[in-house]
Amino acid sequence: MYAITAKCFLALAGSALMLGTAFAEGDPVLNVAELMRLRAQVPAAASQPTPMTMAPAQWIWIPSGRTLSNTFVLFRRDVVLDEAPTRAIAWVTADSRYLLSINGQRAQWGPAPCDPRQLDVDPCDLTALLRPGKNTIGAEVLFYGLGDGTWPAGKPGFIFHAVLEFRDGRTETIVSDVSWQVMLDRAHRPGQYKRWYLRALQEEFDARLRPEGWDTPEFTPDDAWMSAAILECAPDKPAACSFYESNDTMDRANPEKSRLRARQIPPVREASVAAKQLAQAGRVTWRRDPNDWFEMQIPDSFAIEQSDIVKVNDGGWELPPTPEESDGVFATFEFSEQVVGWPRFTIDAPEGTTVELMVQEGHDTENGPLWLDTHMFSWARFICREGVNEFQTFDYESARWLQLHIHNAKRPVRIRDVGIVRRMYPWPEQPHIVCDEPALQRLFDASINTLYNSAIETFVDGMGRERQQYSGDGGVQILLARYGMGDNLLARRYMRTYSEGQSPDGYFMDCWPAFDRLARVSQKQIDGAYWGPLLDHGVSFNFDCWWHYLHSGDLDGISEAYPRLLRFGHYLEGLRDASGLLPVEGLTIPTVWIDHHAYEQTRHNQCAFNLFASAMFRHALAPMCRAMNEADEAAHFEQLSDSLLQATVARYWNKETGRFEANLPWQTEEQKVRLCDRSLATSILFDQCPGNNTAAALKALVECPAEMGVSYPANAYWRYWALAKSGRADVIVTDWRERWATMPPVILNNTLGEWWTPKPDSSNLWSHCPVSPAYLLYMDIAGIRPASPGFEKCVVRPQLGGLGKLELTVYTPRGPIPFSAVPESGGHRVTVTLPKDCEGELLLPPSAKPDLEALTPDHPLGLKRYRLVSGAANTFLVPGG
Repeated sequence: MYAITAKCFLALAGSALMLGTAFAEGDPVLNVAELMRLRAQVPAAASQPTPMTMAPAQWIWIPSGRTLSNTFVLFRRDVVLDEAPTRAIAWVTADSRYLLSINGQRAQWGPAPCDPRQLDVDPCDLTALLRPGKNTIGAEVLFYGLGDGTWPAGKPGFIFHAVLEFRDGRTETIVSDVSWQVMLDRAHRPGQYKRWYLRALQEEFDARLRPEGWDTPEFTPDDAWMSAAILECAPDKPAACSFYESNDTMDRANPEKSRLRARQIPPVREASVAAKQLAQAGRVTWRRDPNDWFEMQIPDSFAIEQSDIVKVNDGGWELPPTPEESDGVFATFEFSEQVVGWPRFTIDAPEGTTVELMVQEGHDTENGPLWLDTHMFSWARFICREGVNEFQTFDYESARWLQLHIHNAKRPVRIRDVGIVRRMYPWPEQPHIVCDEPALQRLFDASINTLYNSAIETFVDGMGRERQQYSGDGGVQILLARYGMGDNLLARRYMRTYSEGQSPDGYFMDCWPAFDRLARVSQKQIDGAYWGPLLDHGVSFNFDCWWHYLHSGDLDGISEAYPRLLRFGHYLEGLRDASGLLPVEGLTIPTVWIDHHAYEQTRHNQCAFNLFASAMFRHALAPMCRAMNEADEAAHFEQLSDSLLQATVARYWNKETGRFEANLPWQTEEQKVRLCDRSLATSILFDQCPGNNTAAALKALVECPAEMGVSYPANAYWRYWALAKSGRADVIVTDWRERWATMPPVILNNTLGEWWTPKPDSSNLWSHCPVSPAYLLYMDIAGIRPASPGFEKCVVRPQLGGLGKLELTVYTPRGPIPFSAVPESGGHRVTVTLPKDCEGELLLPPSAKPDLEALTPDHPLGLKRYRLVSGAANTFLVPGG
């Protein structure tokens, strides 16, 4: 299917672009020069994950017979230039992570999480960093070697290819080869243990063992430095294809199914965020070796008390010495909001001073513990050389609180520059939401900041614990990225990278690319885990892909995922039992989740899962088949949808109550009725209730009776969408006021949490992914949705739900849609302006009388239809009540 993209490139580039045989049918691969020429002439090419070769660059590593977990290797290459280049672009990647520097200055960190068989290669602009004379290119490379939420598996290696251009037209190429010098970084101990299940690196850095200035031109390497070893791996393949031995996570990736891919999203921006204030400080008395706590968390290892030990002077904090083995001091710093990035600090301390840096998302300074190591072992250790030390973690964290624990200091120490270097995706547009209700404005702002934290290179559930990309409750964040920030590139990458995690059987490793499901598959073989790859997230992923095409018009963006979606659809079809339903128990490896917080027993989610799958086949997969000109497949999946729905109605539809009931087959046994919001919402959204009898389902979704399980925040959007379709936006707004705006993370962290009331000083995520308040505001309160791919046509159905004054901007591929609503007698005066090439239809209740052209017939929901004028402001009254 990738040939579709290749043909698209060639059509865009035109015959003037000479690509030779790089885009040969079936396996298009560009060299660096061809790729740079293509991206220069065709800007759209920068959003394509083009297969590429780094030749004549070679994969290199340290000469060795094996590489332990969490091994760091330093690479350096001196380059002498007669003059500064006018342009210098490097292409670089590594397994697992690299930190590139030029003349000691940080240049770039990468690559983004990706399938080890489809490794990203990052472009990096070095122009401003190179100078006449001697220059040093440095790379600090970490090989995880142990599974991580951002890294499923791999084999070690580093590859680099830079092209320098000069004023006279000449070019110079710098590539990774044996001319590079390499050193094992013992400042990070090779073989360091894992932090926890989904965090590979428990960082421990001893500054005394790091050659000072190693990546600067002034440095003279000693005998510890060696010539780099060439890995037996083709320059168009990832390091996972090498023949390097002794690796635990994988043997060797199949070269025929593996390749290097040019990064298809812009580089992440980095900006320093200073701590707001010193919040707490005090003394620690160690009753045991501190390693007993940090390695094993042995109880009663220490005592801690808050005390006034800090002297503030010259913008820094001075803490007393800790000369005895049992002595320790701590200082806890607070940030204005929760951010994702690299914690950093500067300390003037004697040699051997040890600092444990701990981070936490939520912390209670009044009633909580003083000690911050309460969040999945989130600490890193730094050991000082004599004098001033500047420390920054190698891997990124998600935090609002940072604590430094200091011991082994023979004299007072001085701390300054406490902060976090924040990672931020370069969003093309600034979100615009203005609401005159302060609590709701804060909620919408928290939704935006949450997305800043959870959508950087992948769409994750939360960066503080798992950092892994999900569909289902996580993938739906693409709606806010698209509506609020005008971005389609992250979603485009998500469609590809998530789909690459398809198993040979046909189900998706639902948090790909991550280690989690690879481990669960093996654990399930011996009944060693409950959770496996989530089938309902594979269903959600079909909707993600369809929504991407519907909102953006970017059919090419789902071209790689599409055949995998077909395979998944046929895989699901093969799971049906004798009753015609998809099972939710006895699935061996995969699991059905839906939202286990809404169910008392696993069997209760069969109704929701089958309704969801039926909706997917008809409303997501079948439309994509038609877009891909595969009408037969579309018809097949529509028939399958109808068959699933019929079987679900037969088993779970209660004719007497007029609703789907999650435990209908077992009510006699269980002696109670059990409803779930997902079943009821799905049945309304996709017209699945027999005879369109939705009254009972809607009543339950409005009232939330005790017998109805309600999804956790990240899955709450299904209920809200059903309420909005049914004209009950007032319930949504009430929920926002009473349940969402009062969330502790909203008030304290400017984020949205994992639970309605997440606990501070715990492993709960205070910046998770339930950003529905913001995208619901665009899609259901302003009511702006595409009616055809790429917003060629749109529908506007405002439902202000008792809100006051509101302004927002929806970003579409055809241009922005400004929207404003001002309360007045009888409702809201609404103004909406469509782009010139976007046809719009307005839906209003029968009582409305806008001065717009009426359309016939009425909408099936009983609403009146009107034509909106494109390229002009449309103003009308939306009745209240």
